[in-house]
Amino acid sequence: MAEERLQKIMAAAGVASRRKAEQLISSGRVMVNGRVVSELGARADAGRDRIAVNGQPLRRQEQRLYFMLNKPRGYVSTTSDPEGRRTVVDLVKPIVASGTRLYPVGRLDYHSEGLLLLTNDGDFAQQMTHASHHIPKTYLVKVSGRPGEEALQKLRAGIVIGDERGPRARAGSAKKRVPMKTARTAPARITLLRDAPNPWFEVTLIEGRNRQIHRMFERIGHFVEKIKRVRFGSLALNLEPGQCRPLTQREVRGLREMAASGAGRAKPVREAG
Repeated sequence: MAEERLQKIMAAAGVASRRKAEQLISSGRVMVNGRVVSELGARADAGRDRIAVNGQPLRRQEQRLYFMLNKPRGYVSTTSDPEGRRTVVDLVKPIVASGTRLYPVGRLDYHSEGLLLLTNDGDFAQQMTHASHHIPKTYLVKVSGRPGEEALQKLRAGIVIGDERGPRARAGSAKKRVPMKTARTAPARITLLRDAPNPWFEVTLIEGRNRQIHRMFERIGHFVEKIKRVRFGSLALNLEPGQCRPLTQREVRGLREMAASGAGRAKPVREAG
């Protein structure tokens, strides 16, 4: 594990809040490898160093794991499924220690495929999925029928779509029509890859609303037949379907830096379809 500030390690271990942890450090009540540490900028490796607070050893953190998976069709992006369907976690079990808990970062639909991240690091997952960080994600999308250029420009500029998770009618008011919650999508980059009666497009989004690509194309009158995610931030898919691999420290650091800088905030370039 990489070195981190002591107060962050202590907070993650549940010893105290970061502010309280700083007070403990400043007062000389924290030891690292048998030596008192009182500097707030001090760093340590929670998986390697012996850390004690008030003489009590700090519980070692679970090793943080980060995986890239090429999700095949027919798997759900959850840790378990009440319907008994196969989950993406089943695909990584053979290469992780027994009892290790991993969960997917965001989702790909049951019938979608491609690059999916899995981790046990909640902070990392939040960085990758929170809308404010604008991590770009690129998909190959096969559409039924040829969308016109004017319709594609609407998608590129941002379009109002309905939210499938909108409010339900209250009990006893089933006859009342409840307005569907709507939202405007952020600008997207859409490029024609293969012209055909059912063409393929490359679509890059900086957000991840529920079934967003499906609903965007349905909004202009076209059904999405296939979706494959091929890029996530700085990562490009380089695995066969069903395969997974751990991310390198450099790859994890690159994703964190992209989230911190909001690299995807700039409006994607509009291109002719």
